[in-house]
Amino acid sequence: MLKDLSYKSEELKYQLLKFMDEYVYPNEQVYEDQLNEGESRWVVPPIIEVLKEKAKAQGLWNLFLDDEEYGQGLTNYEYAHLCEIMGHSLIAPEIFNCNAPDTGNMEVFIKYGTDEQKKQWLEPLLSGEIRSCFSMTEPDVASSDATNIQGSIVRDGNEYVINAKKWWTSGALDPRCKIAIVMGKTDSNAQKHQQQSMILVPFDTPGVVVKRYLPVFGYDHAPHGHAEVHYNNVRVPASNILLGEGRGFEIAQGRLGPGRIHHCMRAIGAAERALELLCKRAEEREAFGSKLAEKDVIKEIIAESRIEIEQARLLTLHAAHKIDMAGAKAARKEIAMIKIAVPRVSLNVIDRAIQVFGGGGVTEDFPLAAHWANARTLRLVDGPDQVHLRDVGRLEMREQLK
Repeated sequence: MLKDLSYKSEELKYQLLKFMDEYVYPNEQVYEDQLNEGESRWVVPPIIEVLKEKAKAQGLWNLFLDDEEYGQGLTNYEYAHLCEIMGHSLIAPEIFNCNAPDTGNMEVFIKYGTDEQKKQWLEPLLSGEIRSCFSMTEPDVASSDATNIQGSIVRDGNEYVINAKKWWTSGALDPRCKIAIVMGKTDSNAQKHQQQSMILVPFDTPGVVVKRYLPVFGYDHAPHGHAEVHYNNVRVPASNILLGEGRGFEIAQGRLGPGRIHHCMRAIGAAERALELLCKRAEEREAFGSKLAEKDVIKEIIAESRIEIEQARLLTLHAAHKIDMAGAKAARKEIAMIKIAVPRVSLNVIDRAIQVFGGGGVTEDFPLAAHWANARTLRLVDGPDQVHLRDVGRLEMREQLK
């Protein structure tokens, strides 16, 4: 059974829906036009900063943080409903300062950062003045198993020296990106899950080299983007280590639990938008003597889409509620389940919408193709389906055989 939302979260939901209708959807094309106006797409469209200020003025800011000192103090369950609304538009999360990887990085600073680290990096992230990135996966190893990571973080007096080749460092190309959280190996002789650490690397540190940007199915995702980044003998103060040596996996687990809820609820929002567009298109277009909406095959795919979306939403809200009640570790199976199920549902629904749109569905005239690329990527982000399937199977067996 679904829980009732608090009065506060209901009010925020109403405000957010209104803001999306008044400001976000009408400016999606403005955003794209501004990106394409200059010689480079790696600049920040002015409209995004205008909309951020409007959102901040209305209190629609840092909604993801459950700590009232920093955000709205919403539970994961409450925020999930808002996150779904943001998922309708690919530009929306940043407008409300609820965009990855900044959300996860801000949570890391709040949970594990020192007062000095919070002052230097968390505060400007909370205000939306800067952006950040997270360097974990590597091109030369299967990073679905994070114990494979070979990037090194070596103590040298009062400094650490970082040597690593990373890729899919999202946000590294943004001109506002000022800080990276880098995961690497500090002790090859420690226990398997205590070899890795996380360290803060200011992005203007000598030796940090952005080698290239990595398009996703042809989309550059400018000005945010995804990059291959090399850390060549990068030196940072020893105080930049997060929580201490060997705590990398501990930090990663604290970071990823709520983050997977966010990813999945945004994907449900994308599916909802696709279904809305599908229905409108079917009502507007005629083929073989009648509107598409009158054909049984179209009614069937609409019904299948609605059923799948509702199932995905309930499963995700259940996982969010369990995190709130018992913590991310206790909700590990539920988190893995949604990470498998929700991107599949989102892809199914978006694909059906593309089919109804015909040729238009694969163009950039409509948001479907971009949402499809985003949803397909989600089957790899934060671990591929196969890793989560293994975890669900293992945890289920353990419970059944108690």
